[in-house]
Amino acid sequence: MNNDRREFLLKSARTVGLVCLSGLIWSAYVDELTASKLILRPPGALKEKDFLSTCIKCGLCVEACPFDTLKLAKPGDNKPLGTPFFNPRDIPCYMCIDIPCVPVCPTNALDEKLVSTNGKLDINSAQMGVAIVDSQSCIAFWGIQCDACYRACPILGQAITIEYEKNERTGKHSFMKPVVHTDVCTGCGLCERACVTQKASIFVLPREVALGKAGDYYVKGWDEKDQRRVKNAKEIKTTTKISKDKAIDSLNDMGDLLDD
Repeated sequence: MNNDRREFLLKSARTVGLVCLSGLIWSAYVDELTASKLILRPPGALKEKDFLSTCIKCGLCVEACPFDTLKLAKPGDNKPLGTPFFNPRDIPCYMCIDIPCVPVCPTNALDEKLVSTNGKLDINSAQMGVAIVDSQSCIAFWGIQCDACYRACPILGQAITIEYEKNERTGKHSFMKPVVHTDVCTGCGLCERACVTQKASIFVLPREVALGKAGDYYVKGWDEKDQRRVKNAKEIKTTTKISKDKAIDSLNDMGDLLDD
């Protein structure tokens, strides 16, 4: 085989290899981007879409974390590469008062305003996620006495409370059911870390995934804050063929019944 032919075959092999590798990298990127909805970000993180477009993957927040809670996503983590995240079951956020991971961010992907109250850093205002209780696997719902998550919560008696309920089966004991208050929960994951079941029965999810949204048509009339929420809401009307008809016309329309 002459040198020209050998060189041609080598170049062809390299090209095929690069194409395959590029396909694998792109596939991994798409998978990781899809999985980003379930990622828990550091305190003060912007909404996921804004965070991904603002974070420069510098790793300064990871270096600043004194508990090694934060990690940078690497290939195989099924997360957007180079972005910071944490897994509460492994190492939760220990709610540092000075929140060292936030001020070091050079692009405000971690925004101090989102973890501040009256202009001062306040880790209790963080919204990293929200804890969800699986009542089917939580042993407290079985009637077994356990308040591990309640005791582990750094905002004791506020983010998680215990609801006592008579155990009709035994007639002697009471259930001690944990209740998460989503308006207070920071998503630190200390409860998930402390959970005694094999797979945590209380776990943290991003708020956008875990929580519903009532919308502007429903308001708590007794809550002044909630009334302010809908004060400047835009009215959105859903128009369908039925909504254009008068009510009496709809009642008298028996066309579908008579077609048969």
